[in-house]
Amino acid sequence: MEKVRIQKIIADSGLCSRRKAEEYIENGSVLVNGRKCSLGDKALPDKDIITVDGERIGAVRKRRLYYIMLHKPRGYVTTMKDDRDRKCVTDLLKGLPDRVYPVGRLDKNSEGLLLFTNDGAFANDIMHPSHHVNKTYRVTVRPDINDDQLVQLSSGVEIDGKMTAECSVVVLEKQQGRVVLQMTIHEGRNRQIRKMCEAVGLEVARLKRTAIGPIKLGMLQPGEYRELKPDELRALRTAMLKK
Repeated sequence: MEKVRIQKIIADSGLCSRRKAEEYIENGSVLVNGRKCSLGDKALPDKDIITVDGERIGAVRKRRLYYIMLHKPRGYVTTMKDDRDRKCVTDLLKGLPDRVYPVGRLDKNSEGLLLFTNDGAFANDIMHPSHHVNKTYRVTVRPDINDDQLVQLSSGVEIDGKMTAECSVVVLEKQQGRVVLQMTIHEGRNRQIRKMCEAVGLEVARLKRTAIGPIKLGMLQPGEYRELKPDELRALRTAMLKK
């Protein structure tokens, strides 16, 4: 039997994505036959004993793969568990026979579309920098927005010492002291929309992700989830291949 990279074995087991598995390896949480391993190390999936934080990883098994879309409400953190006892998005996923984990994240005060899966390879493909699919947001900002700010947002602003890529910004509605924008970005940087708006002097009052590539939130209510339909999954895979 051929040896396989340890992060792939962990991801294929359904515990987490390959990227997260690499983080576990780097911080020393992964043992192979009782010894810490390093990135790049390989093991025999059906022979070597692999543990993550003391939990043994089972051999790659034939299992049903789940691809879930959730309407994340505000007030939930995007994590499997939280040491500060905050509400976690996984608390909303009841009744699934296998553990799934979030693909990407939304911060606590944001809401909208969030994907989950137990397919480690799929999660890794979506999150890989070369495969970032478009993400669309409905953004309510204060107090108002002018043409210069719109140009800055769409052409790119500097956040965390690096310019953002060009993006689409459309004004959906304007009221006294309040503007609703639709923003579509092609990157996946941490809290990117909020930081972009702050960089041009806008306060984000509400942030809702409405689409990831061709997958739209639609009429899914806060806290509700469903499996992606086969045609939605195909469309998402196609969007990744175009990157």
